[in-house]
Amino acid sequence: MSKNYVIGFPRIGEQRELKKVLEEFWAKKIPFSKVQETASQLKSRHWKYQKDAGIDFISSNDFSLYDNMLDTSIMLNAIPKRFKELKDEELYFSMARGNNKNVAMEMTKWFNTNYHYIVPELSADDNYELNAKKILNEYKEAKAQGIKTKINIIGPITYLALSKRADGGDTFEFTNKIVAIYKQLLREISQLDDEVYVQIDEPAFVKDLDVKILSLIKRVYDDLASVAGNIKIIIATYFEHSNEATKILINTPIWALALDFVYGKDNLQSIQAIAQSDKILIAGVIDGRNIWKNHINQTLDLLKQIGTDLPSDRLYIGSSCSLLHVPFTLKYEDKMNVEIKNWLSYAVEKLDEISLVSKIYHEGQNSLTQQQQIQYQRNIQANDDRKTSTKIHNQDVLTRVEELTKTQRDGEYEERIKLQKEILNYKPLATTTIGSFPQTTQIREARRAFKKSEISQEEYNKIIKNYIDECVKTQEDIGLEVLVHGEPERNDMVEYFGEQLKGYGFSQNGWVQSYGSRCVKPPFIYGDISRPQPMTLSWITYAQSKTNKPMKAMLTGPVTILNWSFVRDDKARDEVAKQIALAISDEVNDLQNANIKIIQVDEAAFKEGYPLRKTNIKEYEKWAVENFKLSVSSAKKQTQIHTHMCYSEFNDIIKTIEAMDADVISIETARSGNELLKIFKEVGYKQEVGPGVYDIHSPRVPSVQEIVTQIEKLLEVLPKEQLWINPDCGLKTRKWEEVVPSLTNMVKAVQIVRQRLN
Repeated sequence: MSKNYVIGFPRIGEQRELKKVLEEFWAKKIPFSKVQETASQLKSRHWKYQKDAGIDFISSNDFSLYDNMLDTSIMLNAIPKRFKELKDEELYFSMARGNNKNVAMEMTKWFNTNYHYIVPELSADDNYELNAKKILNEYKEAKAQGIKTKINIIGPITYLALSKRADGGDTFEFTNKIVAIYKQLLREISQLDDEVYVQIDEPAFVKDLDVKILSLIKRVYDDLASVAGNIKIIIATYFEHSNEATKILINTPIWALALDFVYGKDNLQSIQAIAQSDKILIAGVIDGRNIWKNHINQTLDLLKQIGTDLPSDRLYIGSSCSLLHVPFTLKYEDKMNVEIKNWLSYAVEKLDEISLVSKIYHEGQNSLTQQQQIQYQRNIQANDDRKTSTKIHNQDVLTRVEELTKTQRDGEYEERIKLQKEILNYKPLATTTIGSFPQTTQIREARRAFKKSEISQEEYNKIIKNYIDECVKTQEDIGLEVLVHGEPERNDMVEYFGEQLKGYGFSQNGWVQSYGSRCVKPPFIYGDISRPQPMTLSWITYAQSKTNKPMKAMLTGPVTILNWSFVRDDKARDEVAKQIALAISDEVNDLQNANIKIIQVDEAAFKEGYPLRKTNIKEYEKWAVENFKLSVSSAKKQTQIHTHMCYSEFNDIIKTIEAMDADVISIETARSGNELLKIFKEVGYKQEVGPGVYDIHSPRVPSVQEIVTQIEKLLEVLPKEQLWINPDCGLKTRKWEEVVPSLTNMVKAVQIVRQRLN
């Protein structure tokens, strides 16, 4: 009998139903009951998809209205003091998004993915108590529909490892208090059924663990696994190997380990130890992070290797991680090139792959139904066709990469910045924005209509130009000093460029949740990359013609384009990045030749691409820096190169940032305070820095005094000549009625600080 397993499933809905209903609720167009109704419908549909595909272990509590880490904070009553007076949905969404009185909790990337989680804020004043309502209700909800689920929860060690102390100190001081709540939770779960499976996610175990955390594992899981005999605990790790933790966990009373064999191939080193224990192994062999069709025969070979020492009845087949990280279904991709579509697999299609691989491995190929035999043969044919497709290879690109000679720009920073300041003549604390301005309904509708040929190129251009005109005028009225064109023509900072590069593919409905209701539609790289023609030139030069102030051009960097795309799995990532870097370098050259003097090459996702294990970091940093420098290698000394980074802890990568050699770096610090900046001072960082002075992920408008205070804190760390003043990220997702007063207050704050300094 085959046994298969899915770590978790997407929750945004196959047509982004959750996104739409949340945003209607936040806009006060519908009551919260409508959100709950949609959530129930989505959960039912998602459970049914998995059941129909023949999945044995289906999750409950993998669904969330915003984020599972936030849900865990609610479950523990780990509520920051500023939100204590709030209740229910107002409390929940205020913690995630902020409100008129208080800033939201910090948000950062979930390991090295593009998913964001809400960082728990813990304090000695916390009064932890169990709120298990959501967890228990979802299990009952599924059971009422004939589906007995495993219950997914974030593990206590990962929760503490990813938390921060609002009052300073070590989050692990609260281990006993937190584990006590988890024990109480498991006792309540044990009352649900005769036998209950609980998946405890501990992805923190795939990182380099210090002795403190390693010493906790056995104590915590001996404790949790002994709570109730009818609970079977599965520890799930993903994104890398967890060998150190595995060696400990096999000596605890847990029931099973779910390990990632796609991105954590070194988990193979633990197979013998697992085999000698009594544990079930759930082998994550179907890629939960990429969209390529599984190579079934290669996967079966890997499973034979895994199963050499392990009895087949103790080896279950699963996804490498939650399918949250891939789009929902290929069902709606009716405009995609048929050949390319045949190479792909989204979440729903991966369910069938898991089921098929499991059946072949456990029962043999002869056990397959006629339909499954067809599916198996189609899989082999699709992968063979992909290898030989003429869409994959471009000899001109390969030759250009091989013959590269100029790989970085001319001139040292000191020489460049002197030239740039003479030409641009900007003041200390120069004001600008990160790039994008609100994407209005009119703009989105115009872009949609143009793509569907419902309006002409001329009509579309007129709408975009009108937006740029208004955007430029608004910035000048506010008093910003370095302007941007607002990016109205861009659907997404990666997809927009991907659409204009050869070797990229696109989806109609390939949406993936980034955070809350925010979804992105990553393009996918299937072949060699080249740039047939300029991608941004016409819009930037038009915008510059409308103002005498410097117009900053906005490009996305090669590492971010790579990290925010689904990348081909038949070529090394650094080689793919190099091809993208050459295309960006051509764009930089076209812009500066058109008299654009400031060019921002965003590397928002630079940090999130970091390997989770220290042994792999130097190699990544080397090629990531090289490819950023290659992307701006065409820039003249007088062309000022900016870059932008999101959610980065800079202490461990400050030398790498310095090596990128950008003239100005803007960074996201508004939610995490100015502690991040101290490292710039400590290392003697000489380039200019634009720390975010207010949080754009919250709808609240910061006051003038609030921004004045923020700037004064910046000046404690860096001199005014080195500082730029800007929001912490792009303004695409905000509304004009939030953006204009926020930027107005920012400019007023700068004027006040400049007067004080003078």
